[in-house]
Amino acid sequence: MAEAVVQLRCGVKNDGWGKQGKESVAAQLWSKTPDNGPIDDSQHYSEMWMGTYPSNPSYLLSTGEHLGEYLKKHPELVGKSVHDRWGPEIPFLPKASEEAKNYSILSFSKALPLQIHPDLKLAAQLNKEHPEKYGDTMHKPEIAIALSKFELFAGWKPLKDIEALFKLNHLSKYIPKSGEFNDETLRQVCKALLSAPAKEVEQTSKDLQAIPESQFGAYTYIPGLLARLAKQYGEGDNGNLVSALLMNYMTLGPGDSVFVPADSIHAYLEGDIVECMARSDNVINTGFCPAAERDSVELFGQALTFVPHNSQDALLPRRKSDKGMHGKTDVYAPPISEFSVLCTALGAGENETHKAILGPSLLIVTKGCGQMKFPGNQTAELKEGYVFFVGQGIALDFVTDKGMALYRAYAE
Repeated sequence: MAEAVVQLRCGVKNDGWGKQGKESVAAQLWSKTPDNGPIDDSQHYSEMWMGTYPSNPSYLLSTGEHLGEYLKKHPELVGKSVHDRWGPEIPFLPKASEEAKNYSILSFSKALPLQIHPDLKLAAQLNKEHPEKYGDTMHKPEIAIALSKFELFAGWKPLKDIEALFKLNHLSKYIPKSGEFNDETLRQVCKALLSAPAKEVEQTSKDLQAIPESQFGAYTYIPGLLARLAKQYGEGDNGNLVSALLMNYMTLGPGDSVFVPADSIHAYLEGDIVECMARSDNVINTGFCPAAERDSVELFGQALTFVPHNSQDALLPRRKSDKGMHGKTDVYAPPISEFSVLCTALGAGENETHKAILGPSLLIVTKGCGQMKFPGNQTAELKEGYVFFVGQGIALDFVTDKGMALYRAYAE
């Protein structure tokens, strides 16, 4: 009989935008799993992935078996509803990172590429035409939950605010000669900024930094932000103008979250996050990366949609979850079917029970330690960085002497 609760050994990535050595939360959590080895302080650690995605899968700690293969042998563990829609698979990818694939922890000290993820229709088209680059037919909506101060760009400023900004000197040349300023105008402005030569981007950025902050209305941060971005990827990076002028710049605190629809423009600037997304790794980049790594501006413009159109609509509320029996569990529930994420925070001596979930879940402990009890009189030790797969239909009891925080992504 298959074990329904198994501890996992997860992989870590070393992208250059990640934090270095022990500064990375992703590295700290990854290194706590037995057999994962020490942190190399000369390395950058960007993401710790949890799940079955082929390029960085998780393995059963006890046997070394690939989690995806384990689920194929025991499809009952994912539950009927998930199996009928996606097969014997985990339909989400959680990550831990300094940023924020299925489910992961991210840690990042410089901006991730300015990007969008193609929607279902475009993903299928790109996969058919360029399977070597776009290996998935799925879309990739995602949420990012802050573990520390988290800075990001997500979605667009309100149209009227963008229109006002582009009346400033040096920007009117990017506005097409048409009447109403609408989303189609914004698409053309974005493409114009992304297509501008590096020297022009650099000069425009310097010209804007010379304008008094008061002329930027509610966005007095723009000149300082342009100077900061220029230090990361160079003064001629097209992403500098697109992000600072067109996009919502947001600073979140621990526990705050954003939802990024599949085809919404975004870039994560600095912080540590838990990230969860639909099971896809398709991405279209056009800024905050070397020119050789950028995708077609035409393709980027084709994929753009215009939600959200203000920072408040990008926020994902944190609500009490009925999965927690003792009121210690909140849920981040984006408006998609692939996943939701539970967050359980316990003080010293507290406990919580999660009702049985009718689908697969992945659980990571981000702070503290304790125990997890489940049917069959079984108990698992919980420590920072420990990751578990939990099959459908399993109720879990959590107890701690000193306090503990954990995140649990699930589908049902």
